[in-house]
Amino acid sequence: MINKHSATLMIQGTTSDAGKSLLVAGFCRCLVKKGYKVAPFKPQNMALNSAVTADGKEIGRAQALQAQAANLAPHSDMNPVLLKPSSDTGAQVIIHGEAITDMQAKAYHDYKKVAMQAVLDSHARLTSEYEVIMVEGAGSPAEINLREGDIANMGFAEAVDCPVIIVADIDKGGVFAQLVGTLELLSPSEQNRVVGFVINKFRGDIKLLKSGLDWLEARTNKPVLGVLPYLMDLQLAEEDAIQAQQAIDPDDVRLRIAVPVFSRISNHTDFDMLRNHPQVELIFVRQGSAIPACDLIILPGSKSVRADLKLLKDLNWHTDMAKHLRYGGKLLGICGGYQMLGKSISDPTGVEGEIGTSEGLGYLNIDTVLTPQKQLTQNQGQLLLTAPNNVLADIQGYQIHVGQTIKSTSQPSFAKLDSGEFEGCVSNDNQIAGSYLHGLFDSPCALQQILAWAGAETELLQDYHQQQEAELERLAQACLAHLDWQKIEDFILPQLKQNNQRAQND
Repeated sequence: MINKHSATLMIQGTTSDAGKSLLVAGFCRCLVKKGYKVAPFKPQNMALNSAVTADGKEIGRAQALQAQAANLAPHSDMNPVLLKPSSDTGAQVIIHGEAITDMQAKAYHDYKKVAMQAVLDSHARLTSEYEVIMVEGAGSPAEINLREGDIANMGFAEAVDCPVIIVADIDKGGVFAQLVGTLELLSPSEQNRVVGFVINKFRGDIKLLKSGLDWLEARTNKPVLGVLPYLMDLQLAEEDAIQAQQAIDPDDVRLRIAVPVFSRISNHTDFDMLRNHPQVELIFVRQGSAIPACDLIILPGSKSVRADLKLLKDLNWHTDMAKHLRYGGKLLGICGGYQMLGKSISDPTGVEGEIGTSEGLGYLNIDTVLTPQKQLTQNQGQLLLTAPNNVLADIQGYQIHVGQTIKSTSQPSFAKLDSGEFEGCVSNDNQIAGSYLHGLFDSPCALQQILAWAGAETELLQDYHQQQEAELERLAQACLAHLDWQKIEDFILPQLKQNNQRAQND
């Protein structure tokens, strides 16, 4: 039976990075302000940035942010299918928050019917609890080669019979070609369910755009529902792309941090608070570049740890790291980066690809064995990393990894969790540290303590959740001011009325 309080509205984009994730987050916050009970939903996500739900499941990081925008705790039904690329043609398939297998692209194409049922099951459960389901598409609905069996864009919209808004990024150029071209490549039934357009990231005088908007509406017979301005330095968690821009005062930089970018870097949102810190210069080191002189090198997480360890050595980054340590610099590894710092990484069953053992960097007295079972936990505790300021700092974070790491009892631990577990480890000379905790910089005191360990006294910042709240409010205010909410609610209210009538008839 259809829930009488349910309406679904979908945001699709002309391209990847058109603004779908942010627009869904903005809609969620705006609809909450308008009194709706709303939940975010992305049928299928492909990303290496993920989050752990309270019930120990895994979803895309963007959906966790959208849940925050809706004042909800993240739930696995908000992203029923998550694909985490492990190669150019393969990915780990996560259904309802649990990894089920690795598949090549062709095999997954055949699996889509099963995945679609998982998508519809999750959507049905959400419609039983929430008035409005705000859905985010993936990539573009006009990818001709991906249309057969589509579960991420129009295939889903057709299955649940929901209206679609298409968003385009004007900052990239060619916005009218993007919108008209996308619409033209849709089938007649898909074109009919497109109820309007949103143009994102506009800079300049809106009056100069009006003639183009009038032409677009006349050409497509679809309304432009709003033009969102370019929000300078909007600091919201990215779905997948690494955001490297910083707004810092060079005269007040107290610490320089370098992060080598692996081919399968995961959860790079770990570094958002460092990138936003006014006294930290954060450098993402691209492949082909040497690691520059800095105070701290951080090895990030990786979806393919042994392959990225080989890449690190092939690029001679290990030589740069050795020089860095000789000059007294600090070195920190997170998750896969932590595993790389040890003596060995073994994959006896081919969890991440080829069976075998890789020699680690040898900086920590640990050995890791990759296992099929993924660790998915939220943790909090106390940071044990010692620094000149001798501050005791609470720490919280989450673990997403495969593998069991055995460490020597002679090495200090990085943190003590509330569960009583001693997590991570630190070298005996206090120069090198490693931890499985993602999000370890999100707690203000822990961030300040780690930066002090790396060599600098810095200001105490607000925590990550508060920072994201402020940016979500900024996004929501822009959406409220620049979108036509009377028209948008016209796409929602008739669904609620229609479903109410259906429910009464049932």
